[in-house]
Amino acid sequence: MTPVELSRTVLHAVRRAVDAGELSVAVPTRAVVAPPGPGGCGDYATGIALQLARPAGQTPFRVAEVLRPYLVGADGITDVVLTGPGFLNISLDRAAAGVGLVGEILRRGARYGYAEQPDGRVVQLHCPHDLRAVVVAEASARLLRSQGALVRVTAEGFEDAWASVLGVTVDAVGVAPAELPVNVRPVPVPASETADLMSLGRDAGRWALLHPAPHDRPRTGDEHLVQRESNPLFRVRYAHSRARAATRNAADLGFTADPGPVTGSGSGTPIGSVTGSGSGTPTGSGTPTVTTPLADAAPALLAALADHPRVLAAAAEHRAPDRLARHLVVVADAALPFLLTVLPRGGEKPSAAHRARLALAEAVGAVLAGGLDFLGIDAPDHL
Repeated sequence: MTPVELSRTVLHAVRRAVDAGELSVAVPTRAVVAPPGPGGCGDYATGIALQLARPAGQTPFRVAEVLRPYLVGADGITDVVLTGPGFLNISLDRAAAGVGLVGEILRRGARYGYAEQPDGRVVQLHCPHDLRAVVVAEASARLLRSQGALVRVTAEGFEDAWASVLGVTVDAVGVAPAELPVNVRPVPVPASETADLMSLGRDAGRWALLHPAPHDRPRTGDEHLVQRESNPLFRVRYAHSRARAATRNAADLGFTADPGPVTGSGSGTPIGSVTGSGSGTPTGSGTPTVTTPLADAAPALLAALADHPRVLAAAAEHRAPDRLARHLVVVADAALPFLLTVLPRGGEKPSAAHRARLALAEAVGAVLAGGLDFLGIDAPDHL
């Protein structure tokens, strides 16, 4: 079960409770599900009971008690625990949930996490005459459009070099009327460092501006160019290239992706990082890193992929592409050790587990490629 499917399941539980006369409320159009917060448990949590308590004329905890039986009986849900004032903490059948998640990502591709339809919002992003503000606004506009909004980006000033070097564009340039104040104003790049930033080129330059939080001063050094584990941009693009390589190599071995349980033949083999021309996480020391069992690597990766739609929505709502950039690093760091398990080793023949791992690898590639595209950064198939 994917987060989108779980949200629909929660709404269906509300509708069933209303039809049964246990709640007297209008069924909302959306139910937010997210990883549990402090004190929570399970795979996801929802505060739908807190949202419905006032119109229902009941306490949030009582609303949660009403909804719980309708959720426990749903396919793919193994348990529902109430915590705090009325949060519903939902545990999923993880094997089935993982298979469904990978299938959903492969079906939607780079559009995984997009809103299903426009929501009617019209958003105007207006920037000062500042390079970082324009880049942040442009990336924020892409995120907002993915969530159904109609967006227009304007700036009080713009330099042609910004477009030619960093590929950034705006819809209009000029001083806006008083009723349209500047609403995108991250900490700017000091004038003395602008040339250094531009020398990084499009991909590294945009990452340098978008990866830090808006209140943090961006670093403009060549650390964004080094192909080492210390460079988060390199890790993200490297993970994407390894995911694409897995598809090419699997084709040479005569098998394709098929979502399913990723454990099975060879699942007990430890996995870790290797340097040189092979797969794995690149290191600067030339020595292997700590190995991790597949049973530990796959759940962490699936959790990061499942969180992608929530991250997109939050990054759009807060005009914060840095949230997406940091999330891509989390996905990459979870993916790199897992990618070592995708292909058969030695004389091993491709099995259902290998096809399932390939499907998960392809899902990683889709999420990383789509995320980098939001940031205006290339996702190379070879690196």
